[in-house]
Amino acid sequence: MNVSNTILLSPADNVAVANGRIEIGTVLPGGALATALIEPGHKVAIKPIAAGEAVVKYAQAIGRATQDIAPGEHVHSHNLVFEAGRLPVVPPSEAEHATEADRARTFMGYRRADGRAGTRNFIGIIASVNCSATVCHSIADTANRTLLPKYPGIDGFVPIVHGQGCGMSGTGDGMMVLHRTLAGYARHPNFGGVLMVGLGCEVNQLTLYGQKGVAAGKRHFNIQDAGGSRKSVEKAMGVLAEIAEEVGQLKREPIPVSEIVVGLQCGGSDGMSGITANPALGAAVDILAGVGGIGILSETTEIYGAEHLLAYRAATPEIAKKLDGYVKWWEDHVAKHGASIDNNPSPGNKRGGLTTILEKSLGAVAKGGQTPLNGVFGYAEKVTGNGLVFMDTPGYDPVSATGQVAGGANVIVFTTGRGSCFGCRPTPSIKVATNSTMYHQMEEDMDVNCGVIASGEKTIAGMGREIFELIVETASGRKTKSEDFGYGDNEFVPWHLGATL
Repeated sequence: MNVSNTILLSPADNVAVANGRIEIGTVLPGGALATALIEPGHKVAIKPIAAGEAVVKYAQAIGRATQDIAPGEHVHSHNLVFEAGRLPVVPPSEAEHATEADRARTFMGYRRADGRAGTRNFIGIIASVNCSATVCHSIADTANRTLLPKYPGIDGFVPIVHGQGCGMSGTGDGMMVLHRTLAGYARHPNFGGVLMVGLGCEVNQLTLYGQKGVAAGKRHFNIQDAGGSRKSVEKAMGVLAEIAEEVGQLKREPIPVSEIVVGLQCGGSDGMSGITANPALGAAVDILAGVGGIGILSETTEIYGAEHLLAYRAATPEIAKKLDGYVKWWEDHVAKHGASIDNNPSPGNKRGGLTTILEKSLGAVAKGGQTPLNGVFGYAEKVTGNGLVFMDTPGYDPVSATGQVAGGANVIVFTTGRGSCFGCRPTPSIKVATNSTMYHQMEEDMDVNCGVIASGEKTIAGMGREIFELIVETASGRKTKSEDFGYGDNEFVPWHLGATL
């Protein structure tokens, strides 16, 4: 809601955010009058808040009032304090919900042999090691030039290459994560078939992948066995022609919207991210969860400080405990490297209106809406269940999105305030702008403009509905701006753990 230069992020909130300078006497949401000058980005009370009561923003408690606060008063460091782990649970508000008509809907996708639903029909060329990356690119380029025109039912041949696979231990976290990530891509429902290419002498041997758990139509060979680079490309063309003959015949068919799995990303954030695009995406996730779909929230380092509020929403104590375990792992991990993930608001943040660490982290958590947390998964683990789940990933967007896609995300929605350019084939990436200035400056890269929330033209719930509709259309084959430009071949970045040997 946008009333008199304010934005109300949720009906459950007892504060609104100034969307411009609010003068004394300005009418606020709920009818109260501003009793103080409120600077842009700062909070103003719209309901009475007693001393010791929770101050609620994003439908979550961000701290406690240190004194009685009347409607119209400025809410900031002078009357609000953060108490980690002792804040109350805020009951879910009346957010945008799925309707019976939503639950009956379908999208036009590809039903795979293993039962999962694809939103694209690509063929992947996956490198087991950095040493086979150049050959994989050459194979994909040749296939797109010579084979693709013969098979209009195929979306393209995609090289999945990376910088790992050798110079590392064959055991431990590093190899486990790389193997899980590559296996996740090999069996991804947006790939109708996959060719895996190794060098032959690497640590990450192709024999580690076997046939179980990867996509039908998978083939593999080593460059050394094929007789070198050029002969490998020639060999690959024969293999891919066989795969394409089968995959190119596949047609889209109606599939329940409950089988859409969306990876939630934000990058190049700005001051409007937590006010416009992220809450709007959260409203879309609430609808998606209501129809039985899955939204994957990630980036553990960027929910730091708000993790206990996510835990309050956990469906079981075990889910909450698992989330807490990942947060503690990150605290230990960064400490070993002389770093910290404690990102308490800086003086500049506070001048902009942020009071507590929760506001900062909840701007990212807002992408998850208000639905219960139904599961927690390790990096690149296969995601199951329904509703909102969490995947442990770094905050670096390409690494995080790679884990989500490996886990089964068949659509990505990526919010940005600065204009991050991103794609992650085989999964289409919907780009959501937080502000109108950037949207119009980079309109050829942005799919959605949530700056209209700040201008009062549309509501968070209304934009959430629009994003949900675009997710369904994208799942049915509508191309995103990043797909039109050709993003996605260079954004596969598996999380690199362990020593380089």
